[in-house]
Amino acid sequence: MHGSSRLRDAESATLLPWPVPRPGGKGRRRSSSRSRSRSRDSSSSRSRLSSIAIRRLTLSRRRFLKMAILLAVLLLVSLAYSARIRPSLFRGANDTVFHEDGPSRTDGYARAHGTDFLIHDPSIVQVGDTFYSYSVAPGIAVHESSSLDGPWTQTGSVLGGNSVITKGDNKAPWAPNTVQIGDKFYCYYAVSNAGCRDSAIGVASSNSPGPGDWTDHGLILQSGTGDDSDTFPMDQSNAIDANVFVDFDNSAYLIFGSFWTGIWQVKLDDDLVSVEGNDTKSLSSSHLAAEPGKVWRSSRKAASPVCGDPTGGHPIEGAFLAYQEPYYYLWYSWGRCCEFKDPKMRTNGQEYRIRVGRSDNVRGPFVDKQGNDLVDGGGETVYASNGDVFAPGGQGIMSDLTGDILYYHYRECPPYPFRLHGPTNDMSSQFLHQLRIRPSKTWMEPAGIRGRLACRSLLEYLHSDLDISRIYPPYLDSIHTA
Repeated sequence: MHGSSRLRDAESATLLPWPVPRPGGKGRRRSSSRSRSRSRDSSSSRSRLSSIAIRRLTLSRRRFLKMAILLAVLLLVSLAYSARIRPSLFRGANDTVFHEDGPSRTDGYARAHGTDFLIHDPSIVQVGDTFYSYSVAPGIAVHESSSLDGPWTQTGSVLGGNSVITKGDNKAPWAPNTVQIGDKFYCYYAVSNAGCRDSAIGVASSNSPGPGDWTDHGLILQSGTGDDSDTFPMDQSNAIDANVFVDFDNSAYLIFGSFWTGIWQVKLDDDLVSVEGNDTKSLSSSHLAAEPGKVWRSSRKAASPVCGDPTGGHPIEGAFLAYQEPYYYLWYSWGRCCEFKDPKMRTNGQEYRIRVGRSDNVRGPFVDKQGNDLVDGGGETVYASNGDVFAPGGQGIMSDLTGDILYYHYRECPPYPFRLHGPTNDMSSQFLHQLRIRPSKTWMEPAGIRGRLACRSLLEYLHSDLDISRIYPPYLDSIHTA
């Protein structure tokens, strides 16, 4: 009976739609219910978080897409605004190209006459219908052309090998200056090392301007170390960047100097390959220009008192003396020519620019428009960075039948999409430019920038806080284009 009863109870329990309650079952049902509730709440929370994350991701993607589209539009506008194709790529050597006369509408500077000729520290002479250029390269490169516009063809070198001077970089002498005096040609050059005052100036001569007939006479004077380097002013100057000027009485003067105490002038002997008074240690010298107030500390470790000298950072060099009645004009480069790795160096005006002073005496003093002596830091800026022209300098003056031409090298900026870091550091990126000088007895007048600053990368534009309305680079009012 008891067994039958248990069987009926079991069958009844099997037929019931819910479990038969047992002691303690009510508490377990409540616990299970709370667990299921927490599970449902957790699932709901995870669903809400997932939905929020998806919405945020969608918004982020939309913002990214908008920024990408905006950046693409900016790049296209910048490219259309700044890209420039060189005219010489589409013209023959004898084609005539006309340029806008007078100041640029965007930069306040006269339009320069550009070429595709890669060159550093150019020196140019014209003999008949042929132009000859001399530039920094092994043995001093000689190029020839029938036009200043090119094309230029290298025909050889001046020295045909190393300089006979045994100091500095005598394989590729610096900053040659070639002049024709009478029926002979003289190429004055320098040997040195970067940031070093242990330098020398030498000369080679020839009966013709082209390669193959040059005699290297070697040393004229030197600074830093060696014979007569303790003679004034060689004991405080840097013997590079030579320029020779012959006055009306046939007296010849050698102008030289870079950084340190600036630009100096000494008189040459009648043979034009030696300095007057050098044998008696009494040079006939004149101090023409200096930059006393600006000192750049060299990052190079000083190898000696004349190399890496931290007191030498006075940025003035590359002088060229010319005459235009009734004044002598001393043109020179102020600022840094090379090594533009620091973005601030490219935007605060410390790069190369061309300055000038004048005098009524070949030996000075030379003054600027305000009457400030160039030795005291005076000087008129006549051409500086503008548009896609960056750091113009290394200038010279040459004359033709139509007047005088100011020529120089400069760095060309790439179009904006490729201009992420401003100008390149490579000297091989420097091109030849020219500006024609109109006879004038007036000085230079300032003109404010009305367009974009020179050679600034797109990133520098987007993140710049420089107020261009406060910058006023002057231009030479007697300059017009060829």
